[in-house]
Amino acid sequence: MRRFILLFTGILLGLFTLELLDPVQAAVIQPFTSWLADISAAIIMPFDENVRASGRIISHTQTNFAVSIEAGCNGVEAAIVLIAGVLAFPASFKRKVVAITLGFLAIQVMNIARIVSLFYLGQWNLDAFTWTHLYLWPVLIMLDVLVVFMLYLRYLSQRAPVES
Repeated sequence: MRRFILLFTGILLGLFTLELLDPVQAAVIQPFTSWLADISAAIIMPFDENVRASGRIISHTQTNFAVSIEAGCNGVEAAIVLIAGVLAFPASFKRKVVAITLGFLAIQVMNIARIVSLFYLGQWNLDAFTWTHLYLWPVLIMLDVLVVFMLYLRYLSQRAPVES
């Protein structure tokens, strides 16, 4: 357990530091965040043709309401927590890659649902938007990370070699 905690903490600090570097922000994080806005707007558009995405901003052309997907809202930090946990726990490289890939996808599916719901909530009621944005969704996203990690651990325990 001590080894896991030390590795988890070290990897977490390393990945968060890497994420904050300007070249990583410019080459990876900002384009990824813009892609999230595009995907979220594409999901909304069949229901509302007045939605536009520009960079990391999703806006409604009639109500002028807009949301901007900022750092901490793109799911990258949640994914970093999952990645650190998976990398710190002993398993084969192949299993770690599969867990990180599937976990990242699970986090982003939940995050896109978050973005779409907040876009609609903000047009309906700003107080509900603020409360949901600041309190409910962060908990749900981290709960998603925890569930994915627990499923990974369960999978590993079922695949562990039986000792005689």
